[in-house]
Amino acid sequence: MQNNDSLVIAGTAYSSRLLIGTGKYKDFDETRRAVDASGAQIVTVAIRRTNIGQDPKQPSLLDALPPSKFTYLPNTAGCYSADDAVRTLRLARELLDGHDLVKLEVLGDPATLFPNVIETLAAAKTLVKDGFKVMVYTSDDPIIAKQLEEIGCVAVMPLASLIGSGMGILNPWNLQLIIEAAKVPVIVDAGVGTASDAAIAMELGCHGVLMNTAVAAARDPVLMAGAMKKAVEAGREAFLAGRMPKKLYSASPSSPVGGAIATTGSKPNAA
Repeated sequence: MQNNDSLVIAGTAYSSRLLIGTGKYKDFDETRRAVDASGAQIVTVAIRRTNIGQDPKQPSLLDALPPSKFTYLPNTAGCYSADDAVRTLRLARELLDGHDLVKLEVLGDPATLFPNVIETLAAAKTLVKDGFKVMVYTSDDPIIAKQLEEIGCVAVMPLASLIGSGMGILNPWNLQLIIEAAKVPVIVDAGVGTASDAAIAMELGCHGVLMNTAVAAARDPVLMAGAMKKAVEAGREAFLAGRMPKKLYSASPSSPVGGAIATTGSKPNAA
């Protein structure tokens, strides 16, 4: 990986292009070990589901993953309206001493967890005006992605497939349209199931990948976290290197044939 190839979000550079969630692990110890194995510097936390100081009597994620070492990305998982999302992130800002980098997601359907883009646009406008640096989960609609960027979001995060589905990238063409038009980082969010999915996202030109279930629900979350780290790095290097063009029925030997040493042998028996 090139030394100067950093992921820059809202003016801050990160050496890791893998962002990882902190939910669904069996305990905070496993969470920490998986995050360490992933090499991630940005960790997401669902404010409505994870204790980061709301309940002083319960273990806090802040002890397992100290903010001095990791960049927290509070998210609005479980919110179904713009008002609810805005209220949740204002609470997060208070709990994290003015922290303003957040992940906005407003869901439209509890069964599929597909984003409600109308409410997402409304919440993004309010949060940006309120001084938040908004990274935003959205559908893979290039028009909506561009509108969110124009509102002032610092990163757009289109789904690869439904949250928690592990189905991988179902529509690479839309992702490419979003990437080509965007002037802010494009980070695949949701749907990654295994390391090859993460590598493909990076090979397409995505600037990063965010995942949670793919690691936390693996048989060995810590081992999977390490695999995802390697996949993101390999996919990024492949994108920077530029793959060979695909050719249909245009075989070309790996080694040059010019000047090849001739071989001799007995002629076939004509009998």
